[in-house]
Amino acid sequence: MAIAAAPDQRLARVVSEVFAPAVVVLVLPLAVAWSATGGSPLWTLVWGLEVALFSSVLPMAFIVRGARRGRWDTHHVRDREHRTVPLLFGLASTLVGLLLLVVGGAPRQVLALSLSMLATLVVCIAITRRWKVSLHSAVAGGAVAMTTLLYGPWSLLLLAPLVAVGWSRVVLGEHTVAQVVVGALLGPVFGGAVFLLVA
Repeated sequence: MAIAAAPDQRLARVVSEVFAPAVVVLVLPLAVAWSATGGSPLWTLVWGLEVALFSSVLPMAFIVRGARRGRWDTHHVRDREHRTVPLLFGLASTLVGLLLLVVGGAPRQVLALSLSMLATLVVCIAITRRWKVSLHSAVAGGAVAMTTLLYGPWSLLLLAPLVAVGWSRVVLGEHTVAQVVVGALLGPVFGGAVFLLVA
């Protein structure tokens, strides 16, 4: 059993890193900005990278720095009790990014994306105080919902990576099946709903 489990563990780690929230939030804003700007390469980069900077790069830099200083175990912040501070920093950084988007006159869909991420973060922070909901699944689920709203039913093919992400988190022992399923629903229900209402 141990020999058979080793490849699963390795594959689960790769999937968990490739589809980590910080990675998804680097790519998703570009996809949304591409739609919002009518396919303008320049403005896709301007708005997409702005959202990625404040919602992914800066929060991840804060987490990595904290992990190196021993404030939490790894860049995944496995201990639920230690997740509040990184999540609050991510919330504050995303809020600053949203304010800059408003001032800069960003397209409505880009604003909707930023607001949807704020909404999902608020809900995740509230739940995480008592239960370790999967942030990997929440972000991936929200990404599937938003790309489907923008690009149509073919985007539902992204459900395959979403399932893979959930599987990886359970195999690695980071979450229960329930925590993964709830996370996968939080993104579409809260983030997707806000995106749909605003965009």
